Amino acid sequence: METVNVSGLKNNPSEALRKSHRDLVVVMNRDKPDALMVGVELAGVLDAKGVRPALATALFRDGNLSLARAARLAEMALGEFVAHLSRLGIAVVNLNADEAERDLDTLESWLASS
Repeated sequence: METVNVSGLKNNPSEALRKSHRDLVVVMNRDKPDALMVGVELAGVLDAKGVRPALATALFRDGNLSLARAARLAEMALGEFVAHLSRLGIAVVNLNADEAERDLDTLESWLASS
């Protein structure tokens, strides 16, 4: 088991992350354990059935991963991941009315020039 203190985590998070790939890391706040870090590969978390798609879906939905990266994490083809999101009612493209209107204008211009 590895340890890192909160200030060490703040000053050099990559060191704690590297340690978490090898072993459990206890984050100490003063002299008390405050958090536990474990690398997902070490824990085998991503190998459980359905975890990759669920994690990728949540990260995409919350804006933390792009569509392509989320599909890669889910180990799905892009079209398959888009269909997965659609079944869950998660929008793949989020546009406000002005953005949608601009996109339609661009499409109409493109179609007219073809």
